[in-house]
Amino acid sequence: MNNIQFKALRSRLLLSYLTVMLAILGTSTVTVYEFFSRILYQQLDERLETLAQAAAHSLTQIKHEYRQQKQSNPANLTSHPQVFRRLDGDGDLDIPWQNMREPDQGVEWFDENGQLLGNAGKTFDNLSPRAGFETLQQGKIRTITIGAFSYHQIEKKLEGYIRTSESTEEVETVLIRLRWGLGLGSVVALSVTGIGGLWLTKQALKPIEASFQQLKQFTADASHELRSPLTAIKTSVDVMQNHPERIHPADVKKLSAIASATQQMSRLVEDLLLLARMDAVAVAVQHEWIAIPLDEMLEDLLEMLELQAEEKEIYLKSNLLVGIFVKGDAVKLMRLFANLLENALQYTPAGGTVTLTMKNVDKYVFVSVEDTGIGIAPEHLKSVFDRFWRADKARSRRQGGQGMGLAIAQAIAQFHGCEITVSSEVGVGSCFRVRLPLA
Repeated sequence: MNNIQFKALRSRLLLSYLTVMLAILGTSTVTVYEFFSRILYQQLDERLETLAQAAAHSLTQIKHEYRQQKQSNPANLTSHPQVFRRLDGDGDLDIPWQNMREPDQGVEWFDENGQLLGNAGKTFDNLSPRAGFETLQQGKIRTITIGAFSYHQIEKKLEGYIRTSESTEEVETVLIRLRWGLGLGSVVALSVTGIGGLWLTKQALKPIEASFQQLKQFTADASHELRSPLTAIKTSVDVMQNHPERIHPADVKKLSAIASATQQMSRLVEDLLLLARMDAVAVAVQHEWIAIPLDEMLEDLLEMLELQAEEKEIYLKSNLLVGIFVKGDAVKLMRLFANLLENALQYTPAGGTVTLTMKNVDKYVFVSVEDTGIGIAPEHLKSVFDRFWRADKARSRRQGGQGMGLAIAQAIAQFHGCEITVSSEVGVGSCFRVRLPLA
């Protein structure tokens, strides 16, 4: 059972470690991607701005040619207001816009009223110029529009606008490659992290497992060594109580207290030894198990506890199925359900009800022990099967118990490959459910 517990602990530690590393890796990946994405688009915007500033020098010449063409052929400008013009003028070959990459880039010239004067490369019909950067066609085109001004002494005059554009396909291609690279790198990093985390969790739990084994061994040894002196004390007390004439009347209560304490200690030692023995068995030897008629075993158990229920004025009900067989250790299974029923009787007030129910589902049988007792708070449900644990209300109600009953019940259930669960509500009651495979 301790192997199962430590495996679960290792799994939780590994999951926590991977979650933290995944969060760090995810944050780093997104940060790197956003950083490079911003740099690439910033470079694109700088290219567009440089292209627009270079093309601004040609605005005066284009306005002049546009006016000449308008005077010579106004009908053509009316039907084709966007005049295409690729200037290959002599002496201007060093201007960047003349060497732009078509069809990825484009330049458009407008007058001060937003009238298109000429263009080169990519154009946008019926799109008025607006100063600043814009993203068009669902992010496929990036544009910038700047104003061109002339200065006469201290007077600033708007001459027109220049709009440059460039496709974002090249940038997006680089970003797609970057996403693939970061994704594959993250998968590899996470795989290596998982392998390393598995090794680290094993190494971290080794000293804890060793200490736990030493503690279990000490518990088993101490319990075994305590049996002899406790047996001697119990025998001596029994002999003295069998001869009451030899006991001083003032010592009768003291002797009864000694007998009660001895009995309590003996039961605690036996419980600890039982848990120690079951912890030592990693896998139950199933071929030594026998088929047990579960309904008959539970009926015998109910008869044993009927007197206890009557004394406490608790109604003990049952709804059992006939002909249900399970494989296992009959003594241990008897102890399992006895602990659950005694626990229900202990924490159910007078006038309450304890119900034992069997239900057959597929290849399993579910045995439920339900009571109308004090219930368990939600924050305490995860601790009910811990050794020596009892809630404060339970301590005030039950005297003499050691908080080992449910721990033993869970140990027996795990020994048989069963599952035991609990649901409860404060002031309403609790329900313990055991799932056993059918024989």
